[in-house]
Amino acid sequence: MLSKILALITLVAFVLLSTLIQSTSPATIHPLGILAIFILFYLLALGVLTFLIFGIGRFFNLFDAKVQLSDAITFQRSYYFASVIALAPVLFVGMRSIGRGTVWDVVLILMFEAIAFFYISKRR
Repeated sequence: MLSKILALITLVAFVLLSTLIQSTSPATIHPLGILAIFILFYLLALGVLTFLIFGIGRFFNLFDAKVQLSDAITFQRSYYFASVIALAPVLFVGMRSIGRGTVWDVVLILMFEAIAFFYISKRR
């Protein structure tokens, strides 16, 4: 059920983001429109990355005979990892939009990602 909802949200986010980017310019868009762009970009990246991680996990499980079905990556677990990965480009674009984006800022984003990955990997 989660996969169907996420696929629908990804499709809607793609359509709305495409429409919003084609119909407005940075000079004419309202601040709520900019927030909508960031949210839609996150939702689009979340959906694409979730299905990509789940597909890659299933592909590698086909070739590994030692992996049991309980050890295989679930869709929910791939959703957790994708939710963290999808936030990184949104954070970076947000930093670049306010004139930041130095090496130190990228290191901070990567540290946040590493801590979140560690937390998700230890969670069962």
